[in-house]
Amino acid sequence: MAEVEVVVEKNEDSEGPIPTVWRSKFTALIEAFVEGDYSNSIGVPGVAPIPIETAQHIKAYIEEYGEELISLPNETWESSIYIWMGSHWDVLIDLWTKGEGRSDLVLGAKVAEIKNGFYIEVGMVYVP
Repeated sequence: MAEVEVVVEKNEDSEGPIPTVWRSKFTALIEAFVEGDYSNSIGVPGVAPIPIETAQHIKAYIEEYGEELISLPNETWESSIYIWMGSHWDVLIDLWTKGEGRSDLVLGAKVAEIKNGFYIEVGMVYVP
């Protein structure tokens, strides 16, 4: 069955599923985290470098959580959400671990519109 395309909307009134156009960027970013690169040093296109202090917090929080992060499965997009905040979108991506499957951890990020697409700024990994 073909995946239904989810388009980007500026809706301040309700959350929506993560737009299809953003998914590969988030998948690549989380893959970097799985490999231990918390600062986006590999340079995922369209994702801002993560400040060293933020990267250290993300690493520490994942380690304290006590589970091994795994690559994002397609099921992630069934529960991850975004909402328009007037100047950007706030995003919550559900993270998955080896022992739990979908975990309580989320990646919080902001997505902004730029001339040729979108730009992602990572906020934090945490348990809401």
